[in-house]
Amino acid sequence: MDIQITRTTTPKQKPSMDGIPFGSFFSDHMFLMNYTDGKGWHDARIVPYGPIPLEPSIMALHYAQEVFEGMKAYRAADGKINLFRPLDNIRRFNNSSEKLCIPHIPEEDFLQAIKTLVEVDQDWVPSEPDTSLYIRPLAFATDPHLGVHVAKTYIFCIMTCPVGCYYPEGLNPVKIAVEPREVRAVRGGTGFAKCGGNYAASLHASDIALHQGFSQVLWLDGVHQKYIEEVGSMNVMFKIAGKIITPSLVSGSVLPGVTRRSALQLLRDWGYEVEERDLSIDELIAAAKDGTLEEAWGTGTAAVISPIGEISFEGEDFTIGGFRIGELTQKLYDAITGIQWRKTEDPYGWVVPVC
Repeated sequence: MDIQITRTTTPKQKPSMDGIPFGSFFSDHMFLMNYTDGKGWHDARIVPYGPIPLEPSIMALHYAQEVFEGMKAYRAADGKINLFRPLDNIRRFNNSSEKLCIPHIPEEDFLQAIKTLVEVDQDWVPSEPDTSLYIRPLAFATDPHLGVHVAKTYIFCIMTCPVGCYYPEGLNPVKIAVEPREVRAVRGGTGFAKCGGNYAASLHASDIALHQGFSQVLWLDGVHQKYIEEVGSMNVMFKIAGKIITPSLVSGSVLPGVTRRSALQLLRDWGYEVEERDLSIDELIAAAKDGTLEEAWGTGTAAVISPIGEISFEGEDFTIGGFRIGELTQKLYDAITGIQWRKTEDPYGWVVPVC
């Protein structure tokens, strides 16, 4: 793929990484590529980050035909920059695109676009502890037309921003509330896809929980409103009586997380018994009551691992592990971030060098 590069003549001042808000400061450049029915993807280019001229009638704004991804670039101690399992994100992006009827992007072109953009903005990859360059690819329909059908034109965009910890709490336990009424996704819908509609559907319940003092919502399934699915915008795992239990992906209403997959690989290699299955809220609360719920955590690209210290259900609060980071939770965080920042060996080939 031939990528035309136009560098900015007015580079931005880089922000301090001390307490930087996640996703607020964007680097100097972005990648853009257009799709036209009958022509395919074309005009790959890197240009200064800035507004994209769009008509208010574009279909993405009215019918939500869009998908996105989240990944990171990491600067190792030797100064080299690496990606973590980028092909997993690219394949998930294309799987999401298929559900939303957005044309696939060839994997090699997608990866080339990411690497080239990160290399152009390599000075934006921070080197402070626990920092990285967040990468946000997205594709959306641009037909200026009001009508519910598959669009014929799209824009593919990649933007980046330097980030620190996703949650203000850092790697500290959070309080979550079980949501008994609203759901984020249903079987046969878009739950497995990374599209904006899933996140929009979560805002109302999440905002209520936030104002009640909770960091996240623990989502139940949309059919029975009984089985645990995700926590906030992350996959979720529980250590119950020594076993690791996490919701299955079979229903199609749970996002197949890249960090989830990495954590499960590590856990199995460490000898833990791992169950990917339906886990009812009743079973979880019973384990919390009898003390067999030993640890709980969320997994995702942004936060990596987020310890859960308290679950609220039907007006009753259940503390997990004395509201401290569990030993296994900490071990998982250290193992994954150790590979990402090349502090430890990468026996799985997950790290992909950029420059």
